[in-house]
Amino acid sequence: MSAPRILKPGDTIGILGGGQLARMIALAAAPLGLKAHIYAPEAGSPAFDVASAHTQAAYDDLDALSAFATSVDVVTYEFENVPVDTATFLSAIVPVHPGARALGITQDRLDEKTFVSRLGIETAPFAEVNDDAGLEAALAEIGRPAVLKTRRFGYDGKGQVIIREGDDAAAAFKAIGRHPAILEGFVPFEREVSVVAARSEDGRFKAYEVTENEHRHHILYRSTVPADVTPAVEAVSAEIARRIGEALGYVGVFAVEMFLVVEDGAQGVIVNEIAPRVHNSGHWTLDGAVTSQFEQHVRAIAGWPLGAVERLGRVEMTNLIGNEADSWHEILAEPGAHLHLYGKAEARPGRKMGHVTRIFEP
Repeated sequence: MSAPRILKPGDTIGILGGGQLARMIALAAAPLGLKAHIYAPEAGSPAFDVASAHTQAAYDDLDALSAFATSVDVVTYEFENVPVDTATFLSAIVPVHPGARALGITQDRLDEKTFVSRLGIETAPFAEVNDDAGLEAALAEIGRPAVLKTRRFGYDGKGQVIIREGDDAAAAFKAIGRHPAILEGFVPFEREVSVVAARSEDGRFKAYEVTENEHRHHILYRSTVPADVTPAVEAVSAEIARRIGEALGYVGVFAVEMFLVVEDGAQGVIVNEIAPRVHNSGHWTLDGAVTSQFEQHVRAIAGWPLGAVERLGRVEMTNLIGNEADSWHEILAEPGAHLHLYGKAEARPGRKMGHVTRIFEP
């Protein structure tokens, strides 16, 4: 195994994807003396505005990918739906963090659940669904209510439907396009929480505190830290993240989304999903932690020491969705509010346009 490559100030990070997460990674790299080159197929991507270079090309354009790879010193990505073939192609030319294996496992909900379960980490009960007969068999095994999800390309509530008593299972399968799917048992959870963590190529690991998350219309609306969880849940959540990161050979920042459950008065967690990237529920770290998740990601993929993860007070992060970002002037007038707008040209319902972080005394 070759020694990890250690970047030096002046080197360039290549980022696949040009949305807000790439934008914030590039912004975090700049104070560390690192440049960013954004590769994205969409014209006018928000990250283009803050990068030293950008390439607008398709993810299967091998000539463009080759030129991109030779212009950067490491490649990362801002979202998990980058084609695995793209990551594999690039990794033959330049280090890619996290690697194609982690990307492939986390792109497929069935593969991801199977991977986590084989680590001995609890998930909701699940079963593979490829056709109507398979769905009926899965429902007979798991019961109702249950959640039917496409195996790939679902986020913010897209590509999933709840099947309750009396619901037409075939209609539910049709509603998600009859794509290969996974049926998951419904978890009677108390709250949704997540842990954002970082791992270096040499195995160094750090986790931020557990974050409590509130969703509205399947979209993250608010995250608060510290979460109302026991010290035991804090410890086990960090250990779950450590084990997942180690098993994936992960390099960079990732998030583990979990359900908080209470049985006989004791709190526990069940893993829902892994996000192989910086994560919306970690945005509070931009202003509320010693090291932001974006700087931490840069440090990890650059082979640099990981930063401190302590928070700077009680923190609340609220997403600005759609026209909520029009309140920017009022937010700026609010003492202690930290506004982050993503530079998107058009506000649409359900579209994340920015966020605001508020820090309170401990």
